[in-house]
Amino acid sequence: MTVTVESRLVSRRGKYLVLIFWLALISAAGPLALKVTEVQDNNSLGALPASAETTRAVQRAEAAFPDSQGALAVAVAVYARENGLTDADRARVEADRAVFGRYVDGGQVPPAVPSEDGQALLLSFPVAGDSDQRTESVVKIKERLTGDAPDGLQTALTGPAAADDDLLEAFDGMDATLLLATAGTVALLLLITYRSPVLWLIPLVTVAIASQLANAVVYLLGKHAGLAVDLQGQSILTVLVFGVGVDYALLLISRYREELRRHADRHAAMAIAVRRSYGAIAASAATVSLGLLCLLAADLPSTRSLGPVGAVGIVAAFLAMTTLLPAVLVIFGRWLFWPFVPKFSPEAAESEVATQHGVWHRIANFVGRRPRGVWLGTAAALVALTFGIGNLSIGLPSDETFTTEVGSITGQRMIEAHYPSGTVAPAEILAAAGSADQVVAAARTVPGVAEVGTPETSPDGRWVRVEAVMAHAPDSDAAQATVAKLREAVHAVPGAQALVGGDSAHLLDEDRTISRDNKLVAPLVLAVVFFVLVLLLRALVAPLLLLASVVLSYLAALGAAGLILDAMGYPKLFVGLPLQTFLFLVALGVDYTIFLVTRAREEAARLGHRQGVLHALSATGGVITSAGIVLAATFGALSVLPLVPSVQTAIIISVGVLLDTFLVRSLLVPALALDVGPRTWWPGVLARQSSKPLVTPPAERVTVG
Repeated sequence: MTVTVESRLVSRRGKYLVLIFWLALISAAGPLALKVTEVQDNNSLGALPASAETTRAVQRAEAAFPDSQGALAVAVAVYARENGLTDADRARVEADRAVFGRYVDGGQVPPAVPSEDGQALLLSFPVAGDSDQRTESVVKIKERLTGDAPDGLQTALTGPAAADDDLLEAFDGMDATLLLATAGTVALLLLITYRSPVLWLIPLVTVAIASQLANAVVYLLGKHAGLAVDLQGQSILTVLVFGVGVDYALLLISRYREELRRHADRHAAMAIAVRRSYGAIAASAATVSLGLLCLLAADLPSTRSLGPVGAVGIVAAFLAMTTLLPAVLVIFGRWLFWPFVPKFSPEAAESEVATQHGVWHRIANFVGRRPRGVWLGTAAALVALTFGIGNLSIGLPSDETFTTEVGSITGQRMIEAHYPSGTVAPAEILAAAGSADQVVAAARTVPGVAEVGTPETSPDGRWVRVEAVMAHAPDSDAAQATVAKLREAVHAVPGAQALVGGDSAHLLDEDRTISRDNKLVAPLVLAVVFFVLVLLLRALVAPLLLLASVVLSYLAALGAAGLILDAMGYPKLFVGLPLQTFLFLVALGVDYTIFLVTRAREEAARLGHRQGVLHALSATGGVITSAGIVLAATFGALSVLPLVPSVQTAIIISVGVLLDTFLVRSLLVPALALDVGPRTWWPGVLARQSSKPLVTPPAERVTVG
C-alpha cells in the first residue's frame, strides 16, 4: 500500500484543506478578475510590428506633424442625394461643419469636398482628445448627423474614428453575452452527459472559478508586466477555459466513476483516478499551453498577445480540475451521481470496464476486424473534405467585417458610389522636404494613383507629407499592388528617405507580416507538439502518426468549414485566421488522441498491443466524445459576437473538433495503431512486447489519511 500526493490531496483532511485554499485564492482573485477590462487595449488588434513601413511612417508623422495623433482618428461625414444636392442640403452641411468644429483641435473643419456628379459632399476632420473623449465626441457627431436632416438626404459617419466606435458599440455587453452563452451551452451538455440533476453543477462551478482565476492573472500581467490584452484575447480566454476545463473534468470524472466500482472507499477511488488521468491531462495542458506560447514568435501584435493570454487560461483550468474538482467530488460523495450511483462491487476489480460500454465496444470490434480498410476509408473521407478549401479566400474586406450593417460601412459605400474609391483613405507619403517635387513627380507616374496632393511641410521644415488617392478601394488587392509600386517609385528618389503609410499600406504590411508568421509559427507549433508527444509516449512512431492525423484533420476542417461559410456568405477569411485556427486545432486535436493513446499505452503494457488499443477505445470512447462535443459547442459560442472573423473561428474550430472526435480519434488513430502493430511504440519497450495478453496485475491499493 502506498501514500501519494494524490491520496493526500483527497484524503479525509486534505480535501478540506484544498477547498479552503481555493476559497481563499478566489476571494483574492475575484475582485481582480472584474478589473480585466481596465487593461484591455484594442489598439493591438490593428497594430503592426515596429519594423513595418506603415508603423515607421506613423512614427515619423507623429514626430514631424503635431496633428498626426488626431489624424489617426479621422471622422468622415458623408451627405448624398440621388437626384443631386439641394441648397437646403448644402446649408445643412455648412451648419454641421460649424458644429463639428467643437470636436477638432483649432475649432476649424476643412471645407466640404463635393463629388463630380453633384450628388454628394463630405467633411473630413480629425477628432481631438484621448480615446474616451473621442468616443464621446463621435457619439455626438452621429446624433447631429441623424437629427433633423432634410427629407431625402442620406447621411453617414465613416473613417477610422467611426469604425472604432462601431466596434466598441458592437461589443457593448458582449462579454456577458459570450460568458452566458458559453456557460449555458456547457451546463446543458453536462446535464445530458451525466443525466444527474446535481453532478453537472460541480464541474461547471469549478471551471467558472478557473475562469475567474485566469482573468485575475491576466489583469495582473497586463497591469504590471505589460501583457497586451484585447477583445479577441479575452473572448478566446473565456471559451478556452470553459471548453478545455470541462474536457479535463469529463476525463477525471469518468475515471473516478470506474474506480468507485472497484473501491469501497471513495478517497482511494479518487486518488487512483487522479493518478491515472493526471498524465494525460498534464500532457494535454502542456501541449496546448506550449503551442499557444509559440505565438510569441509571431510579429503581428494581435496574434502574439493571444499566446500568453490563452496559456494562462489553460494552466488555470488544469490546476482547478486536478486539485479543486477532485476535492469537491470526494467531499460530496457518491450521491452526486444520483440516480445512476456507481456502487462498489468486489468483482469489478477484476472485470473489464470496457465491456460495459456497449456502443463503443461494438465500434472497437468494427475497427479491430479490418483496421487497414477503416483507416484508409477514413483518410479518404478526410481528403475529400479538403476540396472544400477551394470555396475560401484569404482577405476580408473592411466593409464585410461586421455581421450586420453599421454606420461606418454605410458611409464607406456612399463614398465609393460618388468619389474615387481611395478618397476616404489615401496613401500618405512622408519624405525629406528638399525632395518634395521629385517625390510628387515619381508618385504621379505610378499606375493606379488617381490623384497626388500638394505637399504639406512640417513645422520644423524637415519633412513633407503628401496624400496620394488610389483609383481602387483601399482594401482591394489592386490598391495594395499600387502601394507596392508607389513605394518602389518614391524609395528610388535620391535622399528622399520616403515612407508610404495609410490604410492600403497597412493592409499590405499586414499581409506580409502574417505570411512571415505562418511560415515560422506553424512549423514551430508542430515541433513543440511532437516533442511533448515523444516525452509522453516515449516513442517516435506514434507521435508521427498522431501529428499527421491532426494536420489532415485541420485541412479537412478548413474544407468542411469552407462549404458552410460559403453557404453563410462568409467565405473570405480574415488574414490572421488560418494560423490561429491551425494552432487551436492542432493543439486541441492532439488532446483527444493523447487521452486515447495514453490509455492505450497503459492497457498495452497489461493486455498486449492489440487488446490494449481496443480496450482503450472502448473505455474512453464515451467520455472523449462527450468532451469533443462540449469543446465544439463552447467554441461555437463565439458566433454570438457580431464580427465575421469570430463567426469564422467558431465554425472552423467547431467543425475541426467534431471531425477529430468522431473520425480521427474514433477510427483513424486506433485503426492505424492496429495496422502498424507494436511498432507504433518504437523504439520503446512496448515495441518489443508480445501482442499476447499479459497477466492482469492485482488491483491497485492506496492508503488515504
